[in-house]
Amino acid sequence: MASFKTVMKSGHPPTLFAAFLYFDFCFAIWVLNGAMGPFITETYKLSPAQTGFMISLPILAGAIMRFPLGVLSQYIGRKNAAITEMSIIMLAMAFGFFYVNTYDEVLAMGVLLGIAGASFGVALSLGSGWFPKEHKGLAMGIAGAGNSGTVLAVLFAPPLAQAYGWQTVYGFAGCVMAIPLLVMIFLAKEPPDAEHQSFKEHVSCLFEKDGWAFNLIYIITFGGFIGLSNFLPTFFYEQFAVTKIEAGRLTMLAALMGSGIRVVGGYFADRLGGIMVLSVVLIAAVGAFLLLTTTPSLVVTTLLFMLCFAALGAGNGALFQLVPLRWPANTAIAGSMIGEIGALGGAILPNVMGLSKQYTGSFAIGFVGYAVFAAIVLGCLLLWQRKWVGSWVGPRGKVLDAAPSSQSAAAGRLDPATI
Repeated sequence: MASFKTVMKSGHPPTLFAAFLYFDFCFAIWVLNGAMGPFITETYKLSPAQTGFMISLPILAGAIMRFPLGVLSQYIGRKNAAITEMSIIMLAMAFGFFYVNTYDEVLAMGVLLGIAGASFGVALSLGSGWFPKEHKGLAMGIAGAGNSGTVLAVLFAPPLAQAYGWQTVYGFAGCVMAIPLLVMIFLAKEPPDAEHQSFKEHVSCLFEKDGWAFNLIYIITFGGFIGLSNFLPTFFYEQFAVTKIEAGRLTMLAALMGSGIRVVGGYFADRLGGIMVLSVVLIAAVGAFLLLTTTPSLVVTTLLFMLCFAALGAGNGALFQLVPLRWPANTAIAGSMIGEIGALGGAILPNVMGLSKQYTGSFAIGFVGYAVFAAIVLGCLLLWQRKWVGSWVGPRGKVLDAAPSSQSAAAGRLDPATI
């Protein structure tokens, strides 16, 4: 078992750090409206359904923008794509600070926040691009731990909103975005694992069954993570009548678990196999979602969300240990496509929760729906892995040591080391 120091020596740590920081700050900005949900709801007297839609809009916009940014990164480079995105985000935050004064403008701002949500596939591919395939799971887990940006948002946005007004938070966010931008410019180096392909070859993963299998899994793991991260401040505020700042802190506890465990998920996926880790994760997610329908106390609810987020975070890391094994030649494109569909699942969740609360007086329907979906996907995973193992991945989802089959080579799944 390779040590952490050995893994880091096999790649380019400054680029990995820059990718992590880039994703971390982008993620924080992406979930700003969710973190400030109680403030915005109170300002405009929103119904639960309106709040759910307002929270889901940045997620939806980010999902739609992920794939185009992934395609762009293949032509101008992942580092340049990241720099371009962060520069645009800073302009978007200026709009939020100076011009957002109505509910419709909040919705428009939600679309602009989605720009930050597009960073996912580029950040993970950039961070792991210097590392050999046997260590990509851990590298992707470290870069993907940038979803800890949720912690930054829910920890700092509510007290800043309380002290200076929630519109001012956009201005603060735009200023601090300069930190990852400068780190990216001066520390990151474009990885050597890219291959020049046609647009048709880039998007080929959209038309493969395996791509859609990964999408369904990611709707559960990442969709659940981002959807709940955005909705939990509102959930805690309405369900337990805590203060807006306390709601943010409780959300932070759950989000911190999901972010930290993502690295662990990638680490164990490298060693035990991504398929095995995903199976355990989905079982844990089903149990946690079902237990939440019983409306337990605040303490128990917080602990259940921490367990739930830990499972979802580990699942995110495990899934993206498998992505570069399945699509080594165009990991950024495949990652962006999978991330896009997964984020769409996250956009559904706040709407379902809001509608459930408005029409049934309880959030239970939303939890039951996600638990049933996770159980179905778990059953499908047990069937899918029979075709995957031996074709492009080893037992339980570990790296396949054997040479790729002629069918895999024909599909363009090349070893990055040969590029």
